[in-house]
Amino acid sequence: MQDFIRIHENDSVAVALRPIAKGEQLTVGQYQVTTLEEIPQGHKFALKPIAAGGDVIKYGFRIGRAKEDIPAGGWVHVHNIKTALGELLSYTYEPIGSDLKESEHVYFDGYRRSDGKVGVRNEIWIIPTVGCVNSIAKALEAKAQKFVGGNIEEVVTFNHPYGCSQMSEDQENTRHVLADLIHHPNAGGVLVLGLGCENSNIPVLKEYIGEYDEQRVKFLQCQDVEDEQEVAMGLLEELAAYAGAFSREKIDAAELIIGMKCGGSDGLSGITANPTVGAFSDLLISKGGTTILTEVPEMFGAETLLMNRCETPELFDQTVKLINDFKNYFTSNHQTIYENPSPGNKKGGISTLEDKSLGCTQKSGSAPVKGVLPYGGQVKVKGLNLLSAPGNDLVASTALAAAGAQIVLFTTGRGTPFASPVPTVKIASNSKLAGYKDNWIDFNAGRMVEDRTKEEQAQALFDLVIAVASGKKVKAEEAGFHDMAIFKQGVTL
Repeated sequence: MQDFIRIHENDSVAVALRPIAKGEQLTVGQYQVTTLEEIPQGHKFALKPIAAGGDVIKYGFRIGRAKEDIPAGGWVHVHNIKTALGELLSYTYEPIGSDLKESEHVYFDGYRRSDGKVGVRNEIWIIPTVGCVNSIAKALEAKAQKFVGGNIEEVVTFNHPYGCSQMSEDQENTRHVLADLIHHPNAGGVLVLGLGCENSNIPVLKEYIGEYDEQRVKFLQCQDVEDEQEVAMGLLEELAAYAGAFSREKIDAAELIIGMKCGGSDGLSGITANPTVGAFSDLLISKGGTTILTEVPEMFGAETLLMNRCETPELFDQTVKLINDFKNYFTSNHQTIYENPSPGNKKGGISTLEDKSLGCTQKSGSAPVKGVLPYGGQVKVKGLNLLSAPGNDLVASTALAAAGAQIVLFTTGRGTPFASPVPTVKIASNSKLAGYKDNWIDFNAGRMVEDRTKEEQAQALFDLVIAVASGKKVKAEEAGFHDMAIFKQGVTL
């Protein structure tokens, strides 16, 4: 295993890949460095003196400015570096090309739906229109387990506290996300469970759902019947009969839509896990597939890397709006746009939002940006898409599923047990986490600094994704975890 890494030849810092003791003498390229204090794993140390106010360079880009003189060998972290981010910026489109080439197609065993969409699971989903019926939905989920078996893989309810007492854009978020999930191809059958008096009641929600297969989607307003559970179980039996007729078939991986998200990042996330996902993204796109990158606030400081990969000026303008709309969201709520990273991120070695963002955007690989989606929007074009959503793990992962992702790849340096509406592959940035939390982690990206190249890691992750798309359960599924969260932006009445 390597002891440290200098990511880019222009970097003024290196990253410790193991704890480095005070007084160790290290040769990093042309620099001879003696560490002046202990450097924790994932943290940075200076390769040369950095003057107060000077730029600190990592990934070949500025990740902040020194708050004081930093000597060579000094620990570089929140105590002596600060963000260099400002508020709204002006951007210039400076497009860069991509040399990504087509590669041989591969196949997985999935479910082809009547509308042509492809799912990787054949589940029955119970989707409440409002939080008032959550308990009924959970009771139905328990009773409906008798339908699991054969080609019915699971019955799941996606509870949430919304659907009423919301205003304007806040209510729109709920309606769009619920409608998106109702159409999601991982569900072979859907029961939409309403109360009857809520703002987002079933007649209103149907306007957002649009056309649907009446055999696949059933509706029940609980206030309209005497025994809602008895009626619901009858509808679920009909859905089970319909969904049970589906079976897996050979499908081109070009039909895959994979969401990409990180959370609980550490100093190795941008070195191992996120670059692995980026190389995976390029590999899938080379085979005609689609990936989605989100968590817009964690693009701040690295946004120009994505803007200049936009295929057209129109996409560039949409990406500028994507960034600035989120900055305005922060400032309109009297918050600074750079109040990030989290305490866990800092403990893992991430010092500023630029540091975090440059690591985060590694997940996008090198493919051109083909689409830019609003929150609640769905993928329309193949290739790399950018999606508006916050950094919150559950909210962003739900947004990825609502946008059409059949699987979410989630990189982490700290570990997390959460799930999303779709299979969520947990990717550890370091081997210690992968071993310690084997019940959470599906893939160890830490091997990239031990015994595998990035290309080998990307292929191994690709093979795992194909297996998951073909039915292999991820750790969160084995544990029975299924979560969802909707972006809360407005007033609650």
